[in-house]
Amino acid sequence: MTEPRPVAIVGPTATGKSELAVELASALGGAVINADAMQLYRGMDIGTAKLTVSERRGVEHYLLDVLEVTETASVAAYQRDARARLEELMVAGTVPVLCGGSGLYVQAVLDELRFPGTDPEVRAQLEGTAAEIGAEAMHARLAERDPDAAAAILPSNVRRVVRALEVIEITGRPFSATLPQPGPARYGAVMLGIDRQRDELDERVDRRVRRMFEAGLVDEVRELDRRGLREGKTASRALGYRQVLEQLDDNGDMAAAANATAAATRRFVRKQRSWFRRDRRIVWLDGSDRDLLDRALDQVAS
Repeated sequence: MTEPRPVAIVGPTATGKSELAVELASALGGAVINADAMQLYRGMDIGTAKLTVSERRGVEHYLLDVLEVTETASVAAYQRDARARLEELMVAGTVPVLCGGSGLYVQAVLDELRFPGTDPEVRAQLEGTAAEIGAEAMHARLAERDPDAAAAILPSNVRRVVRALEVIEITGRPFSATLPQPGPARYGAVMLGIDRQRDELDERVDRRVRRMFEAGLVDEVRELDRRGLREGKTASRALGYRQVLEQLDDNGDMAAAANATAAATRRFVRKQRSWFRRDRRIVWLDGSDRDLLDRALDQVAS
């Protein structure tokens, strides 16, 4: 039996990737592997637009709800787990449909990608320094040693700043020099990018955020806060969750939190688009096309 080729459905948030993944997997007799870093977390449902069980329409989904919000997501751990599941599905003759907008996670699975090691002592020293001097000063240190990396990392993202400085310390090379480029491919996957016109996608983002707040995002954040959300280095920074936490600590203006979430999501969409568009292997499809499933199936069959 010939092993099936994996399919990857990638692109910016709110384009309709999850729905297409279910339709495609159903048509191919496949299964979906999540490639959204925040959908790894149990309880982070509304704010990540995680499909409900009924919306999955009987299609098996993997790597959803595998972490507690107090745990730190690791690309290396995800690479290990996603590849293991993908290869199990292929051996069984089931088409793996990798779906998500976390570009590095997708690339870690599909490409021959290795990550620089870690050094607990160096990491602990850098984390201690960050706690002492603050995020802005830590980011300034990174800017001195690797301006390109500093330009790509927000000063508020202390975890990534620390990781960049750790890699520099361990390898003696700029962190920006270790950032992955597309390829070489590991599985020869069919890569489908879903996008929409900018104005249309901005409107979809705004509607999605409004629905999230109407559906109970604030209550979801309160419950996760009781379960240690603030302790989580990854989960606490998720779009929507961070904005709600900030307002819970401030004056409780959830309309402001919703506006901030929508604005941050639109900025994130631009970054996602930039990341994926550099990969020439991706075949781009219009998410608004009524024949989207047929177009996707044509690419899989070609």
